[in-house]
Amino acid sequence: QVQLLESGGGSVQTGGSLKLSCAASGRTFSSGAMAWFRQAPGKEREFVAAVTLWNGSTYYGQSLGQSLKVRFTITENNANNSVDLQLNDLKPDDTAVYYCAAGSSQLGPVSSRRLGEYDFWGRGTQVTVSS
Repeated sequence: QVQLLESGGGSVQTGGSLKLSCAASGRTFSSGAMAWFRQAPGKEREFVAAVTLWNGSTYYGQSLGQSLKVRFTITENNANNSVDLQLNDLKPDDTAVYYCAAGSSQLGPVSSRRLGEYDFWGRGTQVTVSS
């Protein structure tokens, strides 16, 4: 049984940092993709970042008209079957539940942003940023 377990969420003030981790068990995703999405209260789940494990490419979503790559960094650890998301310079708009996702398909820059491309999801970890 595949499980994705997120950790590292918490409460910080504006400008603070957090590191989220997602550990996969029950299956190795060395040729697929792992990603982070987030969902704020009353909003749809949105793409944050993805890493395609078959070639190491990374992709980022946008927020407030700016690429999240400026403040967030996704890294993968094939040896541990895990993926991390470093969140820097956090803003109140970043407040959301952050979900880890994993899939076995070889995704690209467009497909990696689609929720439906991912087969497995974690339960989420809360990130709260206060002003």
